[in-house]
Order: sequence, then C-alpha cells, then structure tokens
Amino acid sequence: MNLSLPRRVLGRATATLALALAMATGTTGLLAGSEAQALPVTEGSFSFSGDDGDYISGGRSYTYATAAQDHMNVTGNTDDGVVTVSVDGANGDWWTLNLAAPSGKALTPGTYTGATRYPFNEATEPGLSLSGNGRGCNQLTGTFTISAVEFGPQGYVKKLDASFEQHCEGSTPAARGEVHIENPAPPAELGLGLDIALKGTASSLNGKATFHGTVSCTKPVQVTVTGNVTQVKKRDLIRGSYSNSVACTPGAPVNWTGTAVPTGSVPFQKGDVEVEGHATATDPDYAQAVTVSETVAVHLTRV
Repeated sequence: MNLSLPRRVLGRATATLALALAMATGTTGLLAGSEAQALPVTEGSFSFSGDDGDYISGGRSYTYATAAQDHMNVTGNTDDGVVTVSVDGANGDWWTLNLAAPSGKALTPGTYTGATRYPFNEATEPGLSLSGNGRGCNQLTGTFTISAVEFGPQGYVKKLDASFEQHCEGSTPAARGEVHIENPAPPAELGLGLDIALKGTASSLNGKATFHGTVSCTKPVQVTVTGNVTQVKKRDLIRGSYSNSVACTPGAPVNWTGTAVPTGSVPFQKGDVEVEGHATATDPDYAQAVTVSETVAVHLTRV
C-alpha cells in the first residue's frame, strides 16, 4: 500500500479533478460557513476497516496515530457545521474524512443517519465522505456518531471523538472507522481598536486633508487603516480617500496618519468633514481578516 511521492501527488490531483467535475455538473448542499485554516493535530488517532468488497478499504484495516509519527490535520468551518480530518501516514498513505451536519446546523454529539456524499449532500441531509489513496465513492450512504466535539473561534477544533460507517455506490459492504482528536485550548481571537482624532488639517498648498489617530491590538500585527472623507462647502461636494499601514504591538496605542487627496478640482477647506475609517489586520492564529470601523466629524484647520 505504500505509495511513492509522485503517485501520491497524482492521486490527490485526480481526486481533486473528479470533485471539480462533479461540482460543475451537479447540485450541492454546501454550508454557508467558510472553511477555516487547517491546523495540525497535537494528539490524535484515526482507524478504519472494511468488509470484503468495500472499495475504499479493500477489505483491509488501517490505523494511524500522531504518536506513531503519522501526520493529522483538522479543519472546521466558521459555523461549526463541518469537520475535515486529513491523514498523511508515515508509510505514505493519505486519507480524508468529512463529517457535516445538515445545512445551517452545528455538529453536536449524537448520531447522524441518512448521510450522503459530502459536499453534495442535500441541505437537509448530513454529509459524510471517506476517501484517499486514490479511491473515493461516486455516491455513498452512511451514518456517523459524534461522541464529543469542542470548537473554538473561527472553526478551531479542540476535540473530536467520532465513529462512522460508509457504503459506496449502494453496496452492502461497508467501511467503518473512528477518529479521536485532542488539541490545545484555542487562542483568543485578534482584537483591534481604532481611534480617529477630532482635529485635522487642510493644506493651502495642495488642497489635501490630513488626519491622524491611533490603533490598538491584542496580538502583534500589521494594521491597514483606510477610509473616505466627505466635506460640503456651499454647493461643492468634496470627496477623498486615504490609506496607511502601521505595525501594531499589544500594550499601547500606535499612531497612524492618513492624507486624503480631493477627487475633483475643489480642495479640502477649513471646517468640518466626515471621516470614515476602517482598521484591518489578519489574525495570525486563524488566518482571518479582522476589521473595526469608526465614523466621526473632524474639524480641519488650514495650514
């Protein structure tokens, strides 16, 4: 069963192509939550075996564990409705297991019957799929039981204990297995703060408006501050936008400055403007963008 690297790569590519073709020609019950970042499993095991005639297992038994130097990754989605476990065995085997609640529902302890092939399960059906080593079901039926599951933010999977039974192409032979995962407590999500100072300047030389403020963060990140500026003077509507990026570290606010260039021929002038601001950074633990916004009235002085 050991596969060389080129065959493993080819097998994964073939499986991906088959999935893409199926998605192009069929309807799916894809869940609304977006997939989170795959994370290595700290402590886990995955095993399954099959009846004679089962296509996926070939009637054999397979066992993998992080303690045996097999690599496992786990991915949730942001509404806690899907868990994907991937295994790269030290012997070259590779497998993927998908467990999904019906659309719009979170995975919770219990038995899910009437599962069909994920991600093509109907919205009202649970989804299941065990594939790998170049083999997968075109159609399947099955059931799975979640004995325990614990999620963290952004689809982080802290704990999973589950068992499953899968039948390919309506056949009687089945593959049966179980998975156990234990990860550390999830990191806290990134927190951002944005402050826009209530005083700015309007340049008499080039008509640009300059603003400033501070950003704060709970993790070291690069923060991009962007926004739009609007000023009304007599019959003129003056608009502009600004953007800047600053390195933020926890503990103290970091200063930022933005300069808006008027989009038309009328310069920004002394007086009040509306400043809309957004601070955005990527959470390094979850690879998700975090944005906070603020809109304030700023008084410009002429310089």
